[in-house]
Amino acid sequence: MSLQSSATRFADYFVVCGLDTSTGLEPDQLSGDNLQCPPLDRPFKSKVLQHVPENVPSNPFDKTAVGMLCMPQGLGFCTQKETKRPRFHSFLITKEDGSRVFGSALTFYEEVRDTKICAAMQTLQHMYRAQPEDEHEEENQPSLQLRRSPKVTRRSSPRQSVKVFDSKSDTLYVTKCLCLITQYPFVTAQKEYLRQLYEAVEKPVKSHLPLECYVYNILFEVPLPQPGRSMKFYGVSRPVFTQRPISITTITHGVSELPLFDFSLWDLCRFLEVKDLILLFTSVLLEHQILLYSSDYQKLMTVAECINVLTFPFTWQHVYVPILPASLTHFLDAPVPFIMGLHHGREKRSELTLPSEANMCFVDIDDKTVDVPEDLPPFPHHQELKEELVRAINLYKVSLGKDSSKTPSPKKSGSNKEESTISRNESWTNMPERMEILNQSEAFAKISAIAKKTGVWTSIEEFSDKSEKEKDLEIKDSSSMGQRQIDHLKFNNMIREIFLNHFLHLFSSYETFVIQPTQDMESWLTNREIMQNFDKAAFLSDQPEGYLPFMSSFTETQMFATLIDNKILCHFDEVDPNLRVFDSRLKILRERLGEYITHTYSPCTTVEDTEKMLEKRVVYIDHVSLRPHTLEDLTSPATVETGFFPQIETDVLNVQITQQPSKRESAMWRRKDRSMQHSEHITLTSEQREKYLQDARLKHVRQPKLTDMSAAGMMQTNWKFVETLLQEIKNKTKRMLVEKMGHEAIELGHGDANINGVEENTMIASLCDMLERIWSHGLQSKKGKSALWSHLLSYLELQDCNYGNQCLDSNKLAPPEHWNHASHISVMSLSPEGLQDHPSQIKTHRRKGSTGRIELPTLTPLPSSLAYDMRKVQQMVDIRTDVGHARAWVRLALEKKMLESHLKELLSDADLLRNLYKRYAFLRCEDEKEQFLFHLLSLNAVDYFSYTNSFLNTVVPYKVLIYPSPKFGCSTTSANPWISLAGQHGETGVIEIPKGCLEFNVEHKNLGILTTLRIGHDNTGLTPRWLVEYVLVRNELTGHLYKFPCGRWLGKMVDDGSTERLLVAQLLPQHSDTYDLDLAVASSPPNKALSPNSPKKSPDSGSLSIPEIQERLGHAINNLVKHFYKPEKERGNLTYLLCGEQGLVHCLELVFQYGFRSSRLFRNKFFIWDYLEKVKQYFEGVLTGEVRQALSEGARAGYWIYCNFLLKINSATESVGKDGKFQIFVCVGIRDHILQKLLPLIASSPVTDQMYEENSFLRNYSHINYLVHILSTLEEFQITLESSLLRGLEI
Repeated sequence: MSLQSSATRFADYFVVCGLDTSTGLEPDQLSGDNLQCPPLDRPFKSKVLQHVPENVPSNPFDKTAVGMLCMPQGLGFCTQKETKRPRFHSFLITKEDGSRVFGSALTFYEEVRDTKICAAMQTLQHMYRAQPEDEHEEENQPSLQLRRSPKVTRRSSPRQSVKVFDSKSDTLYVTKCLCLITQYPFVTAQKEYLRQLYEAVEKPVKSHLPLECYVYNILFEVPLPQPGRSMKFYGVSRPVFTQRPISITTITHGVSELPLFDFSLWDLCRFLEVKDLILLFTSVLLEHQILLYSSDYQKLMTVAECINVLTFPFTWQHVYVPILPASLTHFLDAPVPFIMGLHHGREKRSELTLPSEANMCFVDIDDKTVDVPEDLPPFPHHQELKEELVRAINLYKVSLGKDSSKTPSPKKSGSNKEESTISRNESWTNMPERMEILNQSEAFAKISAIAKKTGVWTSIEEFSDKSEKEKDLEIKDSSSMGQRQIDHLKFNNMIREIFLNHFLHLFSSYETFVIQPTQDMESWLTNREIMQNFDKAAFLSDQPEGYLPFMSSFTETQMFATLIDNKILCHFDEVDPNLRVFDSRLKILRERLGEYITHTYSPCTTVEDTEKMLEKRVVYIDHVSLRPHTLEDLTSPATVETGFFPQIETDVLNVQITQQPSKRESAMWRRKDRSMQHSEHITLTSEQREKYLQDARLKHVRQPKLTDMSAAGMMQTNWKFVETLLQEIKNKTKRMLVEKMGHEAIELGHGDANINGVEENTMIASLCDMLERIWSHGLQSKKGKSALWSHLLSYLELQDCNYGNQCLDSNKLAPPEHWNHASHISVMSLSPEGLQDHPSQIKTHRRKGSTGRIELPTLTPLPSSLAYDMRKVQQMVDIRTDVGHARAWVRLALEKKMLESHLKELLSDADLLRNLYKRYAFLRCEDEKEQFLFHLLSLNAVDYFSYTNSFLNTVVPYKVLIYPSPKFGCSTTSANPWISLAGQHGETGVIEIPKGCLEFNVEHKNLGILTTLRIGHDNTGLTPRWLVEYVLVRNELTGHLYKFPCGRWLGKMVDDGSTERLLVAQLLPQHSDTYDLDLAVASSPPNKALSPNSPKKSPDSGSLSIPEIQERLGHAINNLVKHFYKPEKERGNLTYLLCGEQGLVHCLELVFQYGFRSSRLFRNKFFIWDYLEKVKQYFEGVLTGEVRQALSEGARAGYWIYCNFLLKINSATESVGKDGKFQIFVCVGIRDHILQKLLPLIASSPVTDQMYEENSFLRNYSHINYLVHILSTLEEFQITLESSLLRGLEI
């Protein structure tokens, strides 16, 4: 006999698992050492006793995986003293190509009648009780030689109450499992069918058919429901209903339904609080490691499947094992994202040892708690999502909430309770029903008669033990579903629609940013890894600021990349079904809200439409399956004995399933190359398909292989994990390098920027997470939540021991903990003793020619050891967790370009590695470790400020070194000097410097990247004038060295009379321990070109032509415009664009200097400010009437504004020289948008004709018009000047 393919059948296999009496009791070796446990608590090997049919071509039977997941903890034994309720759980098997097979298992206890098994259990009991007490107590001793990473088995002490079996007085029971294997998850119908099949054995009825008839019916006569149809089929005693949503391909207009999902979202909402559900949902979207923890297998499966379906249209692309068998718990240290479900028994949560929790979301379902990774960004509109979910729960609380009172509330994990037992209201006990007892009672008959007369009740049936579902089936027409099942389907639909509506609003314009390929599909697939398919920078710039932390991380995930790939592939072949639904819903949303959807959220409105389709389908059943019937070929049916599931006759059930060719075979379901993360339909030849699948197997491991549990098989799987991790390291470092270099290229004027600060921070955070996963792989034992930080602490402890327990002086390594955010100055000894790692190799920067009466300061390189940076991080008072310390250390090392060297030093201790890690760990694979360090070394090619921009509240020590000129005897000053440092995140304020001190330390709350330094003095004493060439400032945490060029005098009656100067920072290149600091300082750009207060005549000003000046001016304005078009958080240093090299102030100096007569007549005696003062005098004369000139109202107002402007500058800046005043004039004029209005008035004054030659810039009206026009482009921007630029002046 042969039947059609399983593609048209409801179920593929019926399986029976349990104890194989022919082989006896076999300990489950893969579950670890359990000899210290009482025999009744030990796991024993279960086997597949029967499965029918023998094989289905489209779904080959995986005996090992099915046996492992039907009974994940192996066989369980108990005596008649314990509760023996049946337990139901579902599971899935994910194959190597990503396809899934679903299973539903009902586990129950069956009496053991085999005397050999009972005798073996009795012998084990005697052996256990004969063990010395100290052997039992070994359970509390930690072991470093565990086969599995997390040890979750808790052994019982003989002093405690333990299970005891006595063959003379006790009856022994063992678990057996009935299972259905299907290709679609019709969980509710499968559970009901298995329940009825078990009832037929537990309470057999003579009128029932042989069991083989019911099995044959479900396997070969019950069809797969067609899309958009409902179906009724028959179990042993009652009909069973199921339905399947309509396919998107059959909908031409209107709202499309979401794909099939038959788990209960109501149960998910009972298991977790709404706020915790949203946290879990966010962690899944960001592809963290998700570990579910419960004593109930069905809860693990329900939460995993529910949270997975809520991410629609996105799909999880990594390891997915909702129920992790006891033999596979060593996979918990897999260094890849995963969703796994871990079963626990009697142990407490605190006793569970996990490899790492730094990047893990731990969900304790029984305790209703969710622990998420640190710094988890909030999901956009999470408050609106929470409110919608609460409203939905309240709406169905009456109809669905009543079963929560019947099912016991989850207890603490330490409680001793049976797992996933069928509740009492389902009447699955061996006790007689309550109706039978009442019918036999004479007293009750009399009471019943009185109650009926008085109307207290109408029928004795109200006291029936039958569940609500059974009553519905009996009271209502059996041709339709019960109302309770319908309400569950409606609730599922509502919750899924709410989550989808949020995705629709978040990605309403995603299609705009998809970059379509220009080549054919095969070329695109071949070059997929090196191509950019989505414009992330433009997409993120279009998002509100509050969305960015989440959206920047989510767009880096593989599930998002898969959706974009699907969008591109739809141009070559059939559209992915999930994407088709999503795009059709987007079209409806745009029709309702308009083509451009704002970022404000509007509640879901599609629930009613989809509910109508659902109600129509479930109320009127479309198909009724054939009833079970007698089989003609059944010659010797199994004999049913109460409480025993017999061995069924397999000859009649082993029907040959034929695989007929299909027209759609060329477009069959397949999983694409894992590295491309595809999961959709593609029309490829069989050779192409096999090629991509083979490449996928070699490149990525999405799923542990369950079928090969040999030592060699597990080594191979771990090796694939290592290869996958190495590939991820390569891709991540390459992306960081290319994106960052692209950003630096745009700063130099090449190409377009494709990275911003948010993206950079996201990539660095992702790097930290990846390092944690690497350090968690293959751990011998866990010491803290961060495996990386634990390794660092162990290494530091060994280093301290090797140096005689003499740690480095913490006072020289970091600021004292009592420092607040106020700045502090301390004069340091010039001796660098105690700060060098290798004194003989230290090179210092010392000003050449310092052979006068004063010794110029010497700059000594910072120590470069791992221990130095660790102690810096340890003394950060604003970090309190191991994970936070580890991330801070990684960010600091990356910014110092020492991440590779530090990790190389850390991994150089082979003995420590052997003690901390197992042989298969990534860190003990020599070749892969070398490649890993090489990829990290490539990051040194770019500059990161990952530490400086992240820890803004950290107190940072800055070393300041002042280098005066030894010429003219002015290297010292009799005045009282001071400085003020400013950065992107704040400024220090005025810091007094002791006289004669050229080197000192300043401690202050993190200033960020330094931008300016203002230096000055009070001009007191006999020789106050001071010639400063430059100032060096070094961040003592990150090692960044800033040079502030000056080259000007400080003092009255010298230079331009300024007693203070504003210097703009120049960041010098990072240097190693052997870098020549003299070269670093000497190779910086010329001092005068960088200083905003440069002398009035630049070295090249005389040689520049007007077109060249105009070109420089255009570049300066263009840089300002680009600065303001960037997002506010991504903007650079505005002060540098105004006052730095080639800044606007410098360019306007060139404008005013070109053709200036005084440059030839007066040399250094005259300044631009003198010219502006003369113009002011002329304007004042005109305004007072001393100079006769006809003025319009506009010109009069301009004259008054100009005079008042200069008056304010002169009165507010007594210590600022003439060049400094001109700088303030330009900056404030740009800020207030008046400079372009004043320049024509200035140029048209007679003073200009007197002081400028005829061919000068200011005497050419076309040039002035050009200047006014180009400055007017800045009028649309609101310019805020740095406070250090004006030094608090109110102008």
